[in-house]
Parts: sequence; structure tokens; C-alpha cells
Amino acid sequence: MRAVEKVIAAGPPTTLMQAHAELVRSRPGLDASSGAWLAYYQRSVALYEQIVKIDPGHEGEARYWAQRERTRAGNIAARIRAPAPSE
Repeated sequence: MRAVEKVIAAGPPTTLMQAHAELVRSRPGLDASSGAWLAYYQRSVALYEQIVKIDPGHEGEARYWAQRERTRAGNIAARIRAPAPSE
């Protein structure tokens, strides 16, 4: 059986697959704060929007992922802003 190595390019991602890989590596842990998750999703949006411009073969997919992450960021931001329920 041969081992397959992934080559990680230096510098910012320039393809959709590189963006996915980068975001998987930088994903917060499940116990991370809402603020950490918000920052992660905001970064994801920015990265996928860059990919839209530089990976034309995956423009539609990158737009989908940017919108998906934008929605997640919006949901987290709304939860952060929401007042705590009165007891």
C-alpha cells in the first residue's frame, strides 16, 4: 500500500479545495466561545469571496460556501446580541 501525501502550498489558498483545507485546519474546537466561532465564520466568508475571484472554475461553489458561512455568522451574531432570558 502506498501512502499519499498532500502538498500544502505556502501562502494564501488559491483554489476552493485549498480554502476548504485551510478552514478545516483553523476550525475552532466544539467548546470554543461564540466569539471564536463568529470570527471563524467571518474569516470563512472572506476567504470564499476571494476564491470566487481567483478560482473561476469553482466560482459558483465558492459563492455557495460564502453565503452558507455568512448565514452561520449572522446566526451566531444574533445569538450574541440577544438578551439573556429573564429568570
